[in-house]
Amino acid sequence: MITIGQVIPNLEFEYFQNEQFKKTKLDSFRGKWLVLFFYPADFTFVCPTELSEAQSKYEEFKKLGAEIVSFSTDTVFVHKAWHDNSPVIKSITYPMGADPSGNICRAFGTYIESEGLSLRGTFIIDPDGVLKAMDIHDNSIGRNSDEIIRKLQASIYVRKNKGEVCPASWHPGAKTLKPGVKLVGKI
Repeated sequence: MITIGQVIPNLEFEYFQNEQFKKTKLDSFRGKWLVLFFYPADFTFVCPTELSEAQSKYEEFKKLGAEIVSFSTDTVFVHKAWHDNSPVIKSITYPMGADPSGNICRAFGTYIESEGLSLRGTFIIDPDGVLKAMDIHDNSIGRNSDEIIRKLQASIYVRKNKGEVCPASWHPGAKTLKPGVKLVGKI
């Protein structure tokens, strides 16, 4: 399983986006921030609430230089069927990755062997392909896209401002810390 600070593996996958089936590798996202958004399965209850919330924030992610790719163990054909049958999912414009073998889920530690499904997992990867943040939790708990954006903003800030770190609940414009020094920035 990949851990914080490691370069993610260059795994190939198919995805559904804008009515098309495509194939790519994780390295194709190098040079931009990448948010991987693992979820259990299409045609479920909590998943569409999360995917549509991420879609509502997609422009904000893109303004931060990030791409979102969602992943489940469903095939691209199931993604298309869900897209064609759900008004909520029809609004999704970011890539919906397919991992029917579970290999990508296994690499990121979200695969549930006994179920063939993924746990909910969010991974923030920097433009060099290095894992900077991860959150994996029970499938009964939905995520908050605003918190994912906050973590992305903090990751971007510390990448640009070497030697500074972001305290709890940090948001852009708030004070940061320099270990061994005091708070830095505006009040």
